[in-house]
This record gives sequence, structure tokens and C-alpha cells, in this order.
Amino acid sequence: MSAARILVVDDEPDIRSLVQDILADEGYEVGVAEDGAAARAALGAQRPDLILLDIWMPDVDGISLLKEWTQAEAGLPCPVVMMSGHGTVETAVEATRLGAYDFLEKPLSLAKLLLTVERALEAARLARENVGLRKLASRYVEPVGRSAVMLGLREEAKRIAQHDAWVLITGEAGAGKQTFARYIHESSPRRAKPFIAVAVGSIARENSAVELFGSEEGAEVHHGRLEQANGGTLFLDQVEDMDEETQGRLLSALQDRRFLRVGGNSPVDVDVRVIAANGRNLEDAVADGRFRQELFYRLNVVPLRIPPLREHPEDVPELLNLYIAQAADRDHLPFKRVNTAALNRLRQYPWAGNVLELRNLVQRLLIHTKADEIGLADIEAALGKGVAEATADSQPLAVSNLFDLPLKNAREQFERIYLEHHLRNNSGSVAKIAGPVGMDRTNLYRKLRSLDLDPKQFGDDD
Repeated sequence: MSAARILVVDDEPDIRSLVQDILADEGYEVGVAEDGAAARAALGAQRPDLILLDIWMPDVDGISLLKEWTQAEAGLPCPVVMMSGHGTVETAVEATRLGAYDFLEKPLSLAKLLLTVERALEAARLARENVGLRKLASRYVEPVGRSAVMLGLREEAKRIAQHDAWVLITGEAGAGKQTFARYIHESSPRRAKPFIAVAVGSIARENSAVELFGSEEGAEVHHGRLEQANGGTLFLDQVEDMDEETQGRLLSALQDRRFLRVGGNSPVDVDVRVIAANGRNLEDAVADGRFRQELFYRLNVVPLRIPPLREHPEDVPELLNLYIAQAADRDHLPFKRVNTAALNRLRQYPWAGNVLELRNLVQRLLIHTKADEIGLADIEAALGKGVAEATADSQPLAVSNLFDLPLKNAREQFERIYLEHHLRNNSGSVAKIAGPVGMDRTNLYRKLRSLDLDPKQFGDDD
């Protein structure tokens, strides 16, 4: 893992050199820029963890540069500490208003410089952790289950986590591939850095390069997912759906540990651990020429198979309790108990959609069951419900209700149900459903947007 990167922007060579030497001695990776133009170029080439920015420079003053970064679409790239030998109270107030972390007066005090740098980096780390914790609280839990299968799988994932090797996770849709990818990240030395998940199949082919590698257009820089994951873990789900051109760019980036943004000329260094996932055997895609062999070998350093739920049905009760508690807490659905007969039926069910299907079933049960206890009849009714056989009392979008709507509204409702069904069964992969529904991907994306359907909601996020 790389040390914190600090960019020192100052027009005085002696100060640049002095600050660079001091910070380098403390173990930081330090870059320098002599003016605003060089600062923009350095920021475009590699996003730092902290910027020390002089106010008075020959081409553009530091306050203007700070304002420019603040007003950019992505906002400030990192904490910024202003420096000046001619600063006033008004200047310091303006810098703080624009988002500067602190203000240092020249001549610089060595002790204050190091303390401010340490505190700024710590504040940024805590801010990232708080965002991460909020996301974890709403989405992430450790893989659940006390069966021999799950106990062994968690132990294997922990062992994998201690090494920085790349991982290829395989398993059926809804089996929990992203949960284990996150578990590996959270158990690894990279846990304090970002975990960035990319559902490859939900990215339009024409946008895939920008989405992964970012783009540059003049002074505007868009940081792609690969750069966002720098220092941490990049999770690529449904990796087989990646188009050939993006496969080539990704292979080159992973081999060289650097890449070019779309439209950019300066290489960006990157340090990430890659965890890829696929629902099918990726070797078949290699044999068919749909996936680059070199990229497959690069990703498949450590294989990890996530078993389907039917191979460890004894974990159904614990998963059931987890999803009931989550639905009650997050979705404010009523908490209900499940009686023994209903529980036994769920243990015997084959779970073609795995834990994702179980989670969706829990939500249906909590919505439609009127009693405080879920019984066998409620389970059978919920398992038997489909678009064709749902009744008007139990399903708002049931076919029986569509006959009462104007044709335009009925068609829209059916299209929504139809596309939700295909997305759910294919982990949100637009590439996979385009053929079966008979639409090209561009028109399919337009249709999904018109229906306000987000494919990522149907991804394998368990």
C-alpha cells in the first residue's frame, strides 16, 4: 500500500524543496508544483491526499485556485492547507469559507507544519470512515451462517484477505459474491481505504471506458472507478460482460499499474487490489473468444467459489432472521415471527435465486401477511406468486388489475414488471437481458430510464 501523497504548491524554490524534504523524511510521498498551471497538471495526473497551497503565485493566486477546485463538479479533491507570508485575517476567513482545512503562516514552523499535515490527513480519513460506516450500516453485514460450508468459506476468505493477491469469485446469481468481496476487503490491510464496486453489466458499452478510467476535458477531470479505488479494492462484478476494448485497457492498466484517462495525456499511477466476480465459468468465455485469456489469468490468481443456498439450507433460519430485522429497521416493515412449519418449508425450498431470492421473499411476507406470525399458508402463497397468478388483493401490479387501466398505463405497468423480472434473474445485467427481451442495449437503457428502473438495484449485493 502506498503512503499518503502530498502536493506542495509554492512559487519559491527554497520553500518547495524544504517542505518536500521535511515531509519525505516523515514517510510521505511528496510532489511539487511551482504555480497554478503546474498544480492543475499535477492534480490531473494523480489525485493527492493533501495539498499545501501558497496564496501568492505569479499566474493565479491560491484563493482563486481553491475556489476553482471547490466549484468543480467533484468538489475539493482532498484537504487543502493554505500557506502565506503576507496573509490577513480576511484572507484566512475567505480560505476557510471556501473549504480550506487550515492556514499556515510563513516562515513555516516545522512542528506546526507536521502537526497540521497529520491532523488534516486524519480528519480526511475519519470523514471517509464515517461515510463508509454509514454505507456499511445500511448495506454491509458479514457473511451469515453457522453451517460447515459457511464456516469454512469465511475462514478461507480471511486467509485470502491477508495476502494482496487478486481474487476471482464465482457463484450463481444472488449467492452473495459481493458480500464475500467486501468481507475480504474488510479483513485485509486495505480496510481503511475505499471499496469500489462496479456492476460491469449495468454500464453501457459506450460509457465503460469513462466509467472505469475517468476522463479529461480541458481543466475538467472526472475520476473513474479505478482511480476512486486507489489504495483499496476494486470489485468488478459480472466481469464477463466487459467489452473487448475495455478488457484491453484494463489489462494494460493492471500490468503497468498506471493508465490514461479518456482524453488525457498524462499517466495516472494506481495501486488497487482487484476482486472480480462472475456468475458463470469464465473459462468458457475465454474458449469462445469473448474474454481475453491474459486478463483471465491476471484476475484468476486465487479462485473462490460461493456455493448456492441449496448446498447449505441449514443457514436459512439465520438468514431469515437477519432479513426480517433489516426490513423492520430500514424499511419500517412490521416485525413478524415465522412458525416451525413455515421454517421447515423454507429449508426444503430449492432457492434458485439464492440469498437474494430469500431477502425479496421476506419483504413480500412482511408486506402481505396480516397476522403477527408467518405460517405455512403465507409461505406457500408468497412462493407461488407470479405475475400471471397474482390477485388484485395481494399484488398492486397484478395482471387482473391491468385490465382496469388505460392501454398506455397498462402497457407501462407490464413493461415494468417484465423488465424487473429479467433484471432480477440476471443480477441487474443489461447485457444479459438485451437478447431475451429483443432490444439492443442503447434502446433498452432508454426504456429502463423512462420507467425509472435502476439495474444496479437488482445486482448481486448480498
